[in-house]
Amino acid sequence: MTAKPTHLATYVGLLHRSEQTLAESFVTVGQGHQVEADVYHTCQSLAKLSLAHLEKLTPVVARYGEQRHGDDVEEPDRLHADGVAEVRSGAVGLLRDLQDLYLLATLVDTTWTVVYQAAQGARDSELMEISQQCMGETTKQLKWLQTRMKISAPQALLVAS
Repeated sequence: MTAKPTHLATYVGLLHRSEQTLAESFVTVGQGHQVEADVYHTCQSLAKLSLAHLEKLTPVVARYGEQRHGDDVEEPDRLHADGVAEVRSGAVGLLRDLQDLYLLATLVDTTWTVVYQAAQGARDSELMEISQQCMGETTKQLKWLQTRMKISAPQALLVAS
């Protein structure tokens, strides 16, 4: 493929940045709530999934390029999300941090979906395969987050602190 579609390069950059942010945020939340052993260990594992996704992006970046916000890209400012830099304390804090992770993972999921659609249009079977695999693993991240929020909500919202 000789031409590098500019808009796909923008989305590859968004995907790279979003996966990195999600991985770092999983680590932050896991370490910040390590008194909850399942949160600590699962967040570390889910961060590794996002880091593996970054490795899988390497051939995609080589083929299509990668434009990131600030690289003279006319990308809307809202087309990114800040990560979880620090955690909140207590049960409600954990619930809020899990919600933040869920929002980040949703951004990653929808971005993989868009990239997958572009891969279909470009008939790029390698990118379609990478996208499908990463979408499936992102779905696992989302499902765990949703399940853990369901477990945390009654305790956080109904028990007086």
